[in-house]
Amino acid sequence: MLISIASGKGGTGKTTLALLLAAAHSQVTLLDCDVEEPNCHLFLQPQWQAAGQDITVMVPHIDSDRCTGCGACSAVCLFSAIAISGNSAILFDELCHSCGGCLLACQQAAISEEQKTIGTLTAGTAAAHPGIYLLKGTLKVGTPSAVPLIKQMKQTGLQLAGDILIDCPPGTSCSMVTAVKDSDFCILVTEPTPFGRHDLELALNITRLLRLPTGVVLNKSDGAAGDESIETFCASRQVPILAKIPHSLAFARQYAAGCIPGEFQSIAASIWQQLKAERSAGT
Repeated sequence: MLISIASGKGGTGKTTLALLLAAAHSQVTLLDCDVEEPNCHLFLQPQWQAAGQDITVMVPHIDSDRCTGCGACSAVCLFSAIAISGNSAILFDELCHSCGGCLLACQQAAISEEQKTIGTLTAGTAAAHPGIYLLKGTLKVGTPSAVPLIKQMKQTGLQLAGDILIDCPPGTSCSMVTAVKDSDFCILVTEPTPFGRHDLELALNITRLLRLPTGVVLNKSDGAAGDESIETFCASRQVPILAKIPHSLAFARQYAAGCIPGEFQSIAASIWQQLKAERSAGT
């Protein structure tokens, strides 16, 4: 199974749940696709297999000697990555989406392509939990789009056997969409607050558009009005609440110390059972 764990905003407990689920599984691959700020490795202390693999994309290289400044490359670029100044084209590679359109449009053969490194991919087995294999993506500072790196991470992960968990980027941007796309099931983590409900609705709209089976985990459950608001919303959308994780000071202390607490392992095991039942019902 390919299980993605997402949230409408950061700080709701997405990574916490991903780690709990990973620790409750005998053999699993965890993809830390929160590539702007990956932190699963802080808890898993993996033994890295090798130096990180550079992940690259192709970007245009403009030969100023051949360029006449005709503007054909700029006109075809949907992302305004090329501007014309005088008789030459100027590239803003941070805006480039590597579509190659400018290369095809140039009639002067002034454009070629070159590789640009956007991040690294590292892999290793968790020291404290040997059943967990971690793939960590790290986006290079200043790179505006994490989508190519996340795509490469998923492609690498899908070549491995067994269940896969994806710790997605927060929010509902292109990075989140890329991470959850093609999942067998998406878990949306939220909290019992008006902000939590608002962002849950945004995230749920994404999984609906992608037609992904979806469930909700309510973190920091207050057992009161906050819970009722989320429950009412989920019922109106016919989305199951897979579990509620209550406040726990002991849990927070262990987590802050870099440990995966065992306090809610029964909740994590219950979620796995529900996911397997969902998978069996769908086959």
